Amino acid sequence: MSLIYRAATLAAAAFCLLAATGCDPQRISELQPGVSTEADVRDRFGTPENVWDEPGGARTFEYNRQPAGQVNYMITIGADGRMTALQQVLTPENFARVVPGTGMDAVRRMLGKPAKVTPYELKNETHADWRYLQPPNQAQVFTVVYGPDQRVLRTQTGPDLDAPEYKGGK
Repeated sequence: MSLIYRAATLAAAAFCLLAATGCDPQRISELQPGVSTEADVRDRFGTPENVWDEPGGARTFEYNRQPAGQVNYMITIGADGRMTALQQVLTPENFARVVPGTGMDAVRRMLGKPAKVTPYELKNETHADWRYLQPPNQAQVFTVVYGPDQRVLRTQTGPDLDAPEYKGGK
């Protein structure tokens, strides 16, 4: 019975996450830079995964849609309490900013929480994966490979083999 309950709970959580991700365009359309307040952002997106302090008293809220989604949002609230920016950060332009030597914390700040982190102890590496959509609609994974000092060694991009279009079936 406990196993069935856990499976049902996980299925419900996955459904809620997918439903929330599907509502993002509606939530975004309800927010306007310079007009919407921190309360408006929290009403639509909830509690942020992380809050990053910015110069001048601004803060950036991190809203992740990983591991099931293909986006991560950073929403900046100015010192006056109004939204100044809303960005989907899993883009080729941001991936290009991740270069060898960049620290793990700086990458997290740029891209948000990854979908998956896998340590490879024998290689003394850690791989962090972000799922994203390459325009127009190709499911991809951006991987950052960190060395033992938690700095970027290299990056790679490839197809997201966990995406529905790569799954078999009838």
